[in-house]
Amino acid sequence: MSTRPWIVDADLWALIEPLVPPWQEKSPGPQPVADRLCLQGILHVLYKDIAWQLLPPELGFGSGQTCWGRLYRWQQAGVVDQLHHILLAEPNAAGELDWSRACVDGSHIRAKKGELTPVRHRSTGGRRAASII
Repeated sequence: MSTRPWIVDADLWALIEPLVPPWQEKSPGPQPVADRLCLQGILHVLYKDIAWQLLPPELGFGSGQTCWGRLYRWQQAGVVDQLHHILLAEPNAAGELDWSRACVDGSHIRAKKGELTPVRHRSTGGRRAASII
């Protein structure tokens, strides 16, 4: 295993690159950080379990804000879901995945049993005192 598992090799990038939406040619501002570098920054943050703001700039992945923005853009474009399916297709076809040990994360799949009646919240805001006259 690599000592830096957030580094995306050429073979893996060849699978991912076609999924990534292109940048607009005339976008304002500085030249954007390359998608592959942003992906490596995203993986670094996730692997090290650090806050986006703590992504070290000397790694060359762009700022944490840049990487987070790119991840958000890719999620909105469906890139993350497509990549998930592509990366699981080969091991699944080879019978290497044990789906009996899979679980569903409620933060991604809505698991609503029934709608609860909303509770009326009492105001904590200031109000005028009752008149004593």
